[in-house]
Amino acid sequence: MSPGVLVVDDEPLARLAIVRLLREDPQLRLLGECGDGASAVRAIAQLRPDLVFLDIQMPAMTGLDVIAAVGEARMPATVFVTAYEQYAVRAFEANAVDYLVKPFSRERFAATVQRAKLRLAAQAGLGSQILQALDALRQKHDHLQRIPVRDGEEVVLIAVEDIVWIKANRNTVQIHAGGRVHELRETLSALAARLDPRDFARVHRSAIVNVRRVRSIQPWFNGYHVVTMDDGQRLRMSRYQHESFLRLATVRGDE
Repeated sequence: MSPGVLVVDDEPLARLAIVRLLREDPQLRLLGECGDGASAVRAIAQLRPDLVFLDIQMPAMTGLDVIAAVGEARMPATVFVTAYEQYAVRAFEANAVDYLVKPFSRERFAATVQRAKLRLAAQAGLGSQILQALDALRQKHDHLQRIPVRDGEEVVLIAVEDIVWIKANRNTVQIHAGGRVHELRETLSALAARLDPRDFARVHRSAIVNVRRVRSIQPWFNGYHVVTMDDGQRLRMSRYQHESFLRLATVRGDE
């Protein structure tokens, strides 16, 4: 069976251009098209495409947010579509990742599709080259303002200021916010790198807290401390997290 393709772009004209060119290729099957990140996450889970044309710049939920919600390990082979971000192009070129810059020519599209077919033949999804390019992109992005998480068939966007604390759970994290617990397929270290260090601190190897949501810090024994959050959650602070402790105390003293 020929590879199935999903097109994700919030611009109707750009989406139409990709769809028209894909339909001219008898070796590919168009599975569907999405105009926003949330529907893209659902479509990837339901349609299981082999290849995704993914726009980076989308409102509310960007292409990078889509990958975070799906999970890098589960993401199909991907061609990134970008309109103007030169640093994105440099990141893709440096890591030999397939991309399209809008507007693109028929020749450029054909060359990109041919490379994508070769990757599919080699069964290459989000390999190390793509992950390196994503890391480069993330380093250029501002700190996270919202985090997309799955909630049944929907994708919920959690505002980072609503987060009370985050717990590591193997290769996932549990985000405590708004009286609920949301699971995200990302390591604690990877998520911590994307959060503003002025607002979030690691108090233990398996826990990060929102410093603005700390109610009190109390000494315990053997140099440990107990951090009480404003939702009543009590967390033990590692004695090796002295810098976090000092910063937490300073923030509370300034409020």
